[in-house]
Amino acid sequence: MRMSRRTSLFLLMFGVWSWVIWITFVKNLWASDNAWSADGSPTPFFVVHLVLAVVSFTLGTIIGVIGWRGWRASRRTASSTQ
Repeated sequence: MRMSRRTSLFLLMFGVWSWVIWITFVKNLWASDNAWSADGSPTPFFVVHLVLAVVSFTLGTIIGVIGWRGWRASRRTASSTQ
């Protein structure tokens, strides 16, 4: 299957965007009063949102890698046809 450069770039940028957004989210989550109980242990709120962040990091990475590979393949194809 061939992927257009436009699609590849979109997937690559989505992967980068995902990392930027979720790093900010995790920093805010860590600093949140709702994240920690009085004894210093993580609350269920923290655990659930941390799991969401980890899944999003994973999917963002996978999508970004697919975009990167598509971008590289399209560049090789474009340079070989010139």
